[in-house]
Amino acid sequence: MNSREQFRATGTHVLDQACWNALVGPHANLAEVNGLARRYPVDISPFNAVADIANPQAWADLYSLVGAKGTAIVVGESISAPVGWKIVEVFPGVQMTGEDVEGRPDPDLVSLTIRDAPEMLALTARNEPGPFLPRTVELGGYLGIRIEGELVAMAGRRINPPGWVEISAVCTDLEHRGKGYAARLVLAVAAGIIESGQKPFLHTSAENHNAIRLYEKLGFKIRTNPNFTILRPTSRAVN
Repeated sequence: MNSREQFRATGTHVLDQACWNALVGPHANLAEVNGLARRYPVDISPFNAVADIANPQAWADLYSLVGAKGTAIVVGESISAPVGWKIVEVFPGVQMTGEDVEGRPDPDLVSLTIRDAPEMLALTARNEPGPFLPRTVELGGYLGIRIEGELVAMAGRRINPPGWVEISAVCTDLEHRGKGYAARLVLAVAAGIIESGQKPFLHTSAENHNAIRLYEKLGFKIRTNPNFTILRPTSRAVN
């Protein structure tokens, strides 16, 4: 059974294991692989995935991939800690899909590249929209708003399971909020995703009610309420 078949045996929708399906699909060229485990390079994204969270061998493979001081992030239903791992934190979230979102290109936005990474890292550090690393921008589609040359808001693409692209790193500096920047950025990123023949989706904290209201206003709908579960190894996981 190959990796794709292993997912189909354990999942019902491509977004149920979005990270795994990205790393065996459109982002396979980025994947670091060990048996039943895959991850993004650690300077691109902290996300990793296993073919089947119920398979002890998959967790043993992930241990070998991330190491004794590594971290695993599972996005989905509540899980019990597998052998050799402990749950560190659990964050309730929402997964929202935008099948009916009407993207809106915005020529006044600026495209962001690796040259902008230092400013992007500073912006995300100030606003904490979620993990953003030195090479995350290489996932593509990042757009920003500059005021007097300073980057004050941005959004872009992250996980890319077949047919879907996640909108991520949506953030605006505090003094520039309330001006509609987040909506402009999300719709413009969505427009690029739709133009590529794919559909947008996103994740946010279940407690971020303002963001959920904004995304619903833009046409996104809550599909599921996954948990973001962070685990770390306690010992070498074995079958």
